[in-house]
Amino acid sequence: MAKERVVVGMSGGVDSSVAACLLQRSGYEVIGVTMQIWQEEDPFDIEDNGGCCGLTAVEDARRVAQALKIPHYVMDFRREFKSSVIDQFVDEYVRGRTPNPCIRCNRYVKWGALLEKSLGLGADYIATGHYARIRHLENGRYALQASATLEKDQTYALYSLTQEQLAHTLMPVGDYTKEEIRQIAREAGLPVAKKPDSQEICFVPDKDYAGFIDRTLEDPVPPGDFVNVRGEKIGRHKGITHYTIGQRKGLGLAMGHPVFVAAIRPQSNEVVIGEHADILAPALRCSHINLMACADIGEGMPATAKIRYNHRGAACRLYKTGSDGAVCRFEGPQRAITPGQAVVFYQGDLVLGGGVIEEALR
Repeated sequence: MAKERVVVGMSGGVDSSVAACLLQRSGYEVIGVTMQIWQEEDPFDIEDNGGCCGLTAVEDARRVAQALKIPHYVMDFRREFKSSVIDQFVDEYVRGRTPNPCIRCNRYVKWGALLEKSLGLGADYIATGHYARIRHLENGRYALQASATLEKDQTYALYSLTQEQLAHTLMPVGDYTKEEIRQIAREAGLPVAKKPDSQEICFVPDKDYAGFIDRTLEDPVPPGDFVNVRGEKIGRHKGITHYTIGQRKGLGLAMGHPVFVAAIRPQSNEVVIGEHADILAPALRCSHINLMACADIGEGMPATAKIRYNHRGAACRLYKTGSDGAVCRFEGPQRAITPGQAVVFYQGDLVLGGGVIEEALR
C-alpha cells in the first residue's frame, strides 16, 4: 500500500520543521514547500528588518529538508499574497478598520493556493506547524480544537478554514508544548532547534503599518482632526491609519488623564477620542461567518467569544442575522470591540466558527 503524501508548508522555523519530522516518523511521504510571498525585488530587505519570509527562511527550510532527507521546493505565491492579503490590509486601514492579515493569509494563501496546488500534485494532505488540532466530530463535521498548550494556541487565526480545507489538513504540532517541540528538534538534529519565533507581520517587519500603507498608496493618508464624543475639535491626528479602537498611547494629546480612540470616521477624516466607558460595549455585529463544529447558529446559542488574538474570551449568546451574519451579545461589556478584527466562537475547546467584526452595539 502506497504511503499517503503530505505537503508541509515549511517557513524555516522550528514548528513547521518538527511538523515535517513528526509526519515522516508517522509513515507519510513528506514533501517540504516554502512559499515565496515577498514582494520586493531584493528579499534581503525583509531579512534586514527581521522578517520571516526572506532568503534566510528558505535556506533554513532547505537545511531541515536535507537533514530529514525529504524533497524541498519553493513555490511562488506572490500574486495570491498581494491580492488576497496586502491589498485588503491597505484597503481596510484606509476604511478606518483594523484587519488581521494572518487570517486572510491562512484562508486564501496557505490553505487556498497551497492546498489547491498540492492536491494537483497528487498530495493527500497539507500540513503546517500551527498550534491547533483537528477533530472529525460525530456530526460529520471537522472542527479545530485548542492546542495542548493554551498559551501557544493558534485556533483564533485559523477559524476561517473551510470543511474541505480541514479535511485535507494535518496539524501534528498541536499535541505538544513549545518546549517539547524544541526538544524533538534537538533530538532529531534539526538545525533550527534554537531559532527564535517570528512575531511580526511578515510584510511589515518594522511594525510601521501606517508607513507601509503610505508607501503603498499613490497618495498618502492625510492628517485630520481629533474630536471628542460631542464632536468638538481637540487636536490634529497624523492620519487615520495610525490609530485603532482602544488605543491610548501615541496620541500626542495632553488631556490630563488617560483617553482612548473610541471611533474612526474615514468619511470626515476624524478620530474620536473618549473615556474608558466610551470603548465598552455589550454586543457586536459580525459578517462573513464561517462555521466549523456546527452547521448553523441556533437562536441564542451559548458560546465563548474571543474578539482579538490575546483576548481571554467572554461568555455570550449568538443570534443569526441574514445568510452569513450574527449578533454576539456578551454577559458583560467588552473593551475595544474593533471593526475589521475577527470574533471567534468556542464551545469548550472546540471552535464553533467565527466572523469579521463590523461594529460594536451599544
